[in-house]
Amino acid sequence: MDPSISAVGSWSGGRFMRFGEAISEQRLSALLVPDDQIATVISADVYGEGAADALLGRALAGCERERYCLVGAIGHDFYSAPRAGAKGYPRFSDPRLRGPERYRDYLEHAARASLERLGQERFDLLLLHNPDRRGYRSDAVWEALAQLRELGLTEKLGVAPGPANGFTLDLIACLERFSELIDWAMIIFSPLEPWPGELVLPAARAAGVRLITRVVDYGGLFFGDIDAQARFCERDHRAFRPAGWVEQGLQRIAQMAPIAEAHGLTPLQLACAFNLAQAPIACVAPTLIQERSAQARAIESKRAELAALASLQAAGALALSADEIAALRAIGDNTGCMALKGASPEHSGEEAPDRWELDEELRQAAARWAIDPERALVRSALV
Repeated sequence: MDPSISAVGSWSGGRFMRFGEAISEQRLSALLVPDDQIATVISADVYGEGAADALLGRALAGCERERYCLVGAIGHDFYSAPRAGAKGYPRFSDPRLRGPERYRDYLEHAARASLERLGQERFDLLLLHNPDRRGYRSDAVWEALAQLRELGLTEKLGVAPGPANGFTLDLIACLERFSELIDWAMIIFSPLEPWPGELVLPAARAAGVRLITRVVDYGGLFFGDIDAQARFCERDHRAFRPAGWVEQGLQRIAQMAPIAEAHGLTPLQLACAFNLAQAPIACVAPTLIQERSAQARAIESKRAELAALASLQAAGALALSADEIAALRAIGDNTGCMALKGASPEHSGEEAPDRWELDEELRQAAARWAIDPERALVRSALV
């Protein structure tokens, strides 16, 4: 089963990723139960060092396996390596942990352990989670992943860059090199964050790779219960965004409101419609956040808002005109708003786990897709 147009991830609810209030296990489990409206659930083995998998497994107990799509993600080695503070766990392909000859053993172990916690026999889609430079270009990595598919541990394979934004040319080159193996990829994309994800779309279309988009909600702003006076707790990931992002985001969402009203959509549904209008985006996975403020909505109502996409799509309400898409893109233009992760013309010197120099192979990939890295992949001096 392929991912449906909407999905819920185990990073929602504040228990395993720090967004808003940490809701109870019972409430999060209920949010993760798949149904006819949201038939896709996503987890990553590193969330809670396996605890997110286990919680999702309890949510799936009793559900008919053929009626939902299970997406997993592996890649961070929390089994044999210590956590590096806020940087998290290292990628399994870190040469300090193992060489290429041991990639297959690790990936098979991680996939089987995740499935055991989930109480499942196979994934519908298994993503390589937040790869380092080797993960994007190593034949040994993708040969090992292909063997997991041959073993029946997953039906399809994909890649999920991150955790921050960027990895643009790395992903493009990866899709080109391993297009026969990769069915899906996950990127950050929304009407308020079209750059740099939009640069990947043509290469994904050409490779026949469909896309899941996360952060569609733009830190929760599209759900409508955050105001300009919002103050996030110290450990909330949104506290690290640039000053003024809430005020600027709300102003831009207000400019988008007439288009949402014309289609009978909420702001969040409009954001999803914008994403789904961009081929080959086929699935949206916003973060469901229980806010702490007085005007906070119940997180269950946010899930219901997302679930309504299926019927809205069937009724044609998500269909946006080319002019409307262009208008939304212009309102939300964020080009050059941040320094990007992955291969970057702004990085020189020693390779870091999430940032490295732009080499000739990636410059050639950029040229094939008419991308000028020095202009299209750098932080603007005016921002």
